[in-house]
Amino acid sequence: MQILRPGVLESEIKEMYSSIDDQKIAGLLFAKDPKLWKDDPEQIKDISQRMGWLTLPDLFLEKTEALSLFGRQVKEDGFTHVVLLGMGGSSLSSEVAKETFGSSPGYPELLVLDNTAPEAISDLENKIDLEHTLFIVASKSGGTEETISFFKYFYDRIQKKNSKNPGDHFVAITDDNTSLVKLAAQYNFRKVFINPSDLGGRYSVLSDFGLVPMALIGINVASFLTSANQMMVSCNNQLPTESNPGISLGILLGICQKHGKDKVTFILSSSLKSFGYWVEQLIAESTGKEGKGIIPIVGEMPGTPEEYGQDRLFVHLYLNSDDNKEDTIKVDALEHAGHPVVKISLDEKESLGGEYFRWEVATAIAGLVMKINPFDQPNVEESKQNTKHILEKWMKDGSFITSSKDYVVEDFHIHEGHREKSSDLRHGNHIGEFVNNFTSRAVQNDYIAWLPYFMMTDFRDEVLQSWRQKLRDELKVATTLLNGPRYLHSTGQLHKGGPDTGLFIILVGDHEEDLAIPGSSFGFATLHEAQALGDFQSLDDKNRRVLYINLGKNIDSGLSELFESIEKSNKS
Repeated sequence: MQILRPGVLESEIKEMYSSIDDQKIAGLLFAKDPKLWKDDPEQIKDISQRMGWLTLPDLFLEKTEALSLFGRQVKEDGFTHVVLLGMGGSSLSSEVAKETFGSSPGYPELLVLDNTAPEAISDLENKIDLEHTLFIVASKSGGTEETISFFKYFYDRIQKKNSKNPGDHFVAITDDNTSLVKLAAQYNFRKVFINPSDLGGRYSVLSDFGLVPMALIGINVASFLTSANQMMVSCNNQLPTESNPGISLGILLGICQKHGKDKVTFILSSSLKSFGYWVEQLIAESTGKEGKGIIPIVGEMPGTPEEYGQDRLFVHLYLNSDDNKEDTIKVDALEHAGHPVVKISLDEKESLGGEYFRWEVATAIAGLVMKINPFDQPNVEESKQNTKHILEKWMKDGSFITSSKDYVVEDFHIHEGHREKSSDLRHGNHIGEFVNNFTSRAVQNDYIAWLPYFMMTDFRDEVLQSWRQKLRDELKVATTLLNGPRYLHSTGQLHKGGPDTGLFIILVGDHEEDLAIPGSSFGFATLHEAQALGDFQSLDDKNRRVLYINLGKNIDSGLSELFESIEKSNKS
């Protein structure tokens, strides 16, 4: 069930409903008409090649038996773990499946690797038995550097175990005729799934990219797709727009953005928390361009109306069987205070299949309202190219060189964006004063993004969540917490192409170990550092407000010291 409470925007939204009905937008959407969004030939061509997601529920319902059979075969072959090697759209739906459903009895445990930090790779390797692990190499383009580097590393590790056929431990998911198809043939992979090519990565959850990992851990794929199919029918019917669950939601998202209510804040019940990983990418990467954007806020603790500005749209998505009393009270208070609110209730976890489709339709329609192309990602390539150039310099000079101002505050090595060079951030004697001088530049309707480039642990997450919560309450601005390099393939598009309302804090640490990438002249530690610096450079080139802080070799100690200094600075 979906309930929309647009508040003061209700009359404008109803006018838009009438306009959408008059233009027969639902019919044009499901006819895959690219002119809904843009009218120049190049963009029409590009959009036309990205509309296949609209019919995925029908297409893959016919494949459920084959997917389930493959899952049973892998289980019967004695695999105890399945590891998804991928980035962005290729990996986030697997995170949702792993945390929301888990593995059925007797099926392998699913793990996801989308972090190039050596510590993260070693940590994962310590959790698995290599000889009983199946690796999914997932890349739409077939050449994603992180994914292929992961493959090279684990193929080498299995080969050294004297496996007769190392390739039997690998499955590929990719588009047709990619370099990964050739790689899979070269290394004799167990199986290659050729995905439909007429859709982008973030719209691929209801295809092989999302469904194969689910089948491998024993999730009822047929039930999941049936839910998606029901939502597809509901969004493609002859009912008025007001009754269309996806299109009505998209109109609300788009109109809220036009009125400055561009921070769509998700309040998710306990069983559905991980859905935020996926929807965060979908919205950010789809809408963050042309200086516009809807900023998804996931993981903030719900507050009182007084703790928010006027830039919020709240979405309460919950499973009816969860304990939702406390969140419901808070959401009702926000609605009564005049904030626009969306309430969506689900009867079972499998209904997430329908939610995936609902939010894909809503995001596409929001793009229509915003007059942008929700299917491209023009700025994602920038950080990749910066990383490539930084690695080339490293291979030539043996060191990393940046064009930014850099200096040391206490024991913290810092890069400061060029936009701050006219500001006296450095007048503080302590790191806490320095950082507070930066975050104090946030004004109404801004947001602060923490971008840690290291393996996340419960302790690190707790410190960073405490930090973002305090600033949300003190400054009344939205906050996000996004792990690198994962976010480069998702929210990174919003950071560069969206509105200039973000303050970005990149946090890194010195690697105590490195892991070689077979066939490469650099290891994962070098790649990881280059990615962080590449993103810093990309943000700096866009004249964004950005700070890069190296916490040193002991990340836990450095993070604790940083937060304690910030707390002391606030009290002084």
